[in-house]
Amino acid sequence: MKLKFLSIALAIIFVGSIFQTQAQSVIKDDFKPSILNQPGQEYPQVNSQGYARFRVKASQADSIRVSLGLGGQGGTLLTKGADGFFTGTTAGPMDEGFHYYHLTIDGGVFNDPGALNYYGSVRWESGIEIPAHDQDFYALKDVPHGNVQQILFPSKSTNTSRRAFVYTPPGYGKDSKRYPVLYLQHGWGEDETAWSNQGRANLIMDNMIAEGKVKPFIIVMTYGMTNEVRFGGMRDFKIEGFQTVLIDELIPYLDANFRTLTDRNNRAMAGLSMGGMETHTITLNKPDVFAYYALLSGGTYNAEELKGKSQPKLIFLSAGSKERPDGVRNAATALKAAGYNAVSYVSENTAHEFLTWRRSLCELAPLLFK
Repeated sequence: MKLKFLSIALAIIFVGSIFQTQAQSVIKDDFKPSILNQPGQEYPQVNSQGYARFRVKASQADSIRVSLGLGGQGGTLLTKGADGFFTGTTAGPMDEGFHYYHLTIDGGVFNDPGALNYYGSVRWESGIEIPAHDQDFYALKDVPHGNVQQILFPSKSTNTSRRAFVYTPPGYGKDSKRYPVLYLQHGWGEDETAWSNQGRANLIMDNMIAEGKVKPFIIVMTYGMTNEVRFGGMRDFKIEGFQTVLIDELIPYLDANFRTLTDRNNRAMAGLSMGGMETHTITLNKPDVFAYYALLSGGTYNAEELKGKSQPKLIFLSAGSKERPDGVRNAATALKAAGYNAVSYVSENTAHEFLTWRRSLCELAPLLFK
């Protein structure tokens, strides 16, 4: 008798689990156009669960696959209809935040004509935004806004005029006030447009300044000369070229043309991913230039390599919870034990992607220039 009741109980649990799985797999039909679509374009769309739906007209094509994420691995195969439109929905919900993607149409790589384009993976890729539960901190709000301006600065070492984007906070230039500077680097495959376009660094700063959470500072974003290296080949990257451009050419130009505070204690360097590797190397090579270091999904420091150098006022280490969060936590703990002001931050439920880095900048900014 006990065995019979046990069998019935297990059957109920099993059937219940099937219904639960089926309920969880139901895709809500509340899709809306992505906020990163081209003007007037209805697709791609996202729903409240984080699914993405695509619709592309290619009547002469045989197959279309949507490849999402850095490098565009895997993908969602779209189905062709009699009207010549290919449609399809991701197999599961996507992580919150910004994602690159492209279309593979009959073996050729193309961008989605419905979406805006962003430079990543060493090409202009389509972009899609999955609304995040905490998106308020990088939202466009009715607050005083700073400016992001393009500058061209001379580079004797490369025999070119190089480009940078400079964020100046609200009120900059209205008086004689001078500001600290954060030099903020992109990752591999990206360029100097990444932090303001994909990262929304300017909106993050505007919102935090309006709330009184940060001391206003300038942000400088320039190309890190990283894309000459193939993906996965960071060991072959030589820092000397970019280090010369940054230290000997860009910083002097900024100090001569903007209202900057020019001492070490008012200068910071940070970078995401490969930009973190650049930050790590340059801050160790030039410890008297920067007093604040930040690696965003870009490795760690250890006390031994910092020994005997000018001590930084802050070391900030971050990663997504889907990366290797214990690495940044353990490194920060070890640095604290060695007497350094080290802070770790882990972005929950994100991987090697821009929501991790947006959140990291939001955590980093209030700690700078204290």
